[in-house]
Amino acid sequence: MSVIVNGINTVLEHQTCTRCVQDTSVPGISFDKNGVCNFCHLHDSMCRMFPNGKQGKRILNKQFSKVRRQGKGASYDCVVGISGGRDSIVLLRKVVKEWGLRPLAVHFNDGFDNPVAGENMINAVEKLGVDLITITSDWREAKDLKISYLKASVPDLNLGTDIGIASSLYGVAARENIKYVIIGQSFRTEGVKPLSWSFFDGDYLRNVQHELGTIQLKAWTPDNPGFNLGMKELAYYTVFKGIKTLTPMYYCDYIRDEAEKIIKEELGWVYPGAHYFDDLYHSLIKYVHRVKFNIDLNMNSDSALVRSGQMGRQGALERAHGVYQIEDEKVIELCIKRLGITRDEFESYMELPCKTFRDYPTSYDLMRLLRAPIWVASRLNLVPKVAYDKYFNCGV
Repeated sequence: MSVIVNGINTVLEHQTCTRCVQDTSVPGISFDKNGVCNFCHLHDSMCRMFPNGKQGKRILNKQFSKVRRQGKGASYDCVVGISGGRDSIVLLRKVVKEWGLRPLAVHFNDGFDNPVAGENMINAVEKLGVDLITITSDWREAKDLKISYLKASVPDLNLGTDIGIASSLYGVAARENIKYVIIGQSFRTEGVKPLSWSFFDGDYLRNVQHELGTIQLKAWTPDNPGFNLGMKELAYYTVFKGIKTLTPMYYCDYIRDEAEKIIKEELGWVYPGAHYFDDLYHSLIKYVHRVKFNIDLNMNSDSALVRSGQMGRQGALERAHGVYQIEDEKVIELCIKRLGITRDEFESYMELPCKTFRDYPTSYDLMRLLRAPIWVASRLNLVPKVAYDKYFNCGV
């Protein structure tokens, strides 16, 4: 039987996990004798490694004591990235009201912000008394990177934005001499994406842009890194500058529906329309993923919610591989127009043979050689703790 994996017809017998809703369209998936997938086993392993409840609170109290101590006397003791979506606003509220930290909020804008999410950010920082810095990318660079990745014909269509967000957080932290960056990632609600769906590597970004782009990215500077965050730059921020990354939502009893009610009541938060829709470009990404690659990122996050008991499996099955609500044709057309290309050009990119990051020069082979140091760095919070499992336990 033929199954489309990353847009390529692959001879596999179709199978869906008996516990979550991940199926054989997910690269690197495998099943045990009971039909439970390896991503479920990874989830269980991470739950043991990053406990919530009372034990999680004790770990967080220990981490935050270090944050407060190191930031004593300074204007801020941490940097928090926000987008205006639910998860980032929940995180910011927790940082201020529950954990008593003094954050500097940082937002990265590359030209596709959802206005609703923008209002959410303004409301949240005003009501929480938090300073906000917005890093606006060079529009020519941001646009050209997105087109380059359409030309590259890989699923990593948002890598430019992801690199821009991370480099902005590190750049601000370095400029302000802040030693902690806090992000709102939660494997219990988002899962861990297969590596070939989302390969985070600044050297990969630069190499694709060099091969397929029309402009050269600006040179890296520590305080204004732009879209530069390869292994050398990351080593500068984490090793030389000593900036650590914390993912406190790993240790929280984070129930999305309950948290959403709180931020609506306290902060006037408004639902942007869908998960990930704080960025309008996700409308186009979702369309390309579904039509070209047979990729369903919502199936990935829905599976995490099923494992965490926050969504029924039957409801998740009914949503799998469907047309998601953010695939709004008007928004897709807006994104194409904003990129400065025609619909015909866009469709020509859709017809290109499907590829993955393995078809381009990246740092992946070097990462494999540095597997042990990366494990250590993830446990020391020099890189997000999910990094090790992401790069070495999720297949290619």
